[in-house]
Amino acid sequence: MRNLVHRAVVKVGSNVLTSHGGLHLDAIASISSQICHLLNSGKQIILVSSGAMASGMKKMGFPKRPEAIPKRQAIAAVGQAGLIQEWEEAFSRFDRKVAQILLTSDDLTSRKRYLNARNTLNTLLEWQVIPIINENDTIMVEEIKLGDNDNLAAMIALLLDADIFYNLTDIDGLYDKDPRVYPDAKLIPKVATYSKHIEKVAGDIPGALGTGGMLSKIKAARKVTASGIPMVIAAGMRPNVLTELVAGEAIGTFFEPKANKLNRKKCWIGYTVNTQGTISVDDGAAKALLNNGKSLLPSGIVDVQGKFPVGAAVAVIAKGGRLIGNGLVNYNANEIRIIRGLKTSRIKSQLGQKTYDEVIHRDNLVITGETDGH
Repeated sequence: MRNLVHRAVVKVGSNVLTSHGGLHLDAIASISSQICHLLNSGKQIILVSSGAMASGMKKMGFPKRPEAIPKRQAIAAVGQAGLIQEWEEAFSRFDRKVAQILLTSDDLTSRKRYLNARNTLNTLLEWQVIPIINENDTIMVEEIKLGDNDNLAAMIALLLDADIFYNLTDIDGLYDKDPRVYPDAKLIPKVATYSKHIEKVAGDIPGALGTGGMLSKIKAARKVTASGIPMVIAAGMRPNVLTELVAGEAIGTFFEPKANKLNRKKCWIGYTVNTQGTISVDDGAAKALLNNGKSLLPSGIVDVQGKFPVGAAVAVIAKGGRLIGNGLVNYNANEIRIIRGLKTSRIKSQLGQKTYDEVIHRDNLVITGETDGH
């Protein structure tokens, strides 16, 4: 699987790209050289780059990140200019052009803007221009925050139907405990299933400069592998790490994907769009959705939370609050409240019309909750 790579997303973390409070120029030079080598061999690379905050702090002479959000956003704005300039200069040594892409969650959760972003990025790749992507920290507020660059890179991998996601950080991969604290820590070379133990291990390995840490990488891996895309966590400062990974070397921790890759629309529904409400279902409906691949009918609905229109994305949950998945509704929240628990034959008499039998059609439902196998 590892050597069958045509299109890859490469995320480089803050701890790789920073040194002594500023940007690590040797790291930028090394990674840009490796990416250009891959481009010359016919690969397509999308780069998600952290480091804007560290770059801005160095420029402004700040010893640590400011607490106030406006000051952090201003620092990121100062730093982003320096960050993209260093990448541009590094790639220009190989006669390669770059494009800066700054995104918020609005750009990916709106279906129209999501498609526009994909079209723009695909055009850049066709032109053999390297997209360098970061979250738009300057205007970011909590409502439009993507979270961290691990999550952003995962969403870009889904957006562009990547073959693999390489997550470069400051340690060799996922360990059974923090190797910076415990000398006997052991590298976990492969993850095929996601248990509470794996998340506990990851949660005990924090990041230093970035907003992520190992747990955010595990969450990103879970997102992309559920959609059929593998992910590797590896050391970004290892010489030739990218070229060795693409060549199939067993480096770092490999996160095995599910066998069946989701189509682009289902990737968007399941892992990108923000849900606007919740539909609770009974045990029979939960079983039909999870095990039999059925659509959600009104008879299995026991409760509706939130106010949302037709076409909105909602979370579907079973008893006890267990997440089943996300889906796009054929009726608005008030209509679903009226017809919940009823047979489809009674929809018209209750609403005056019946546009669909299904509240959520199977084609618009993505199972994202925990299963026994993943």
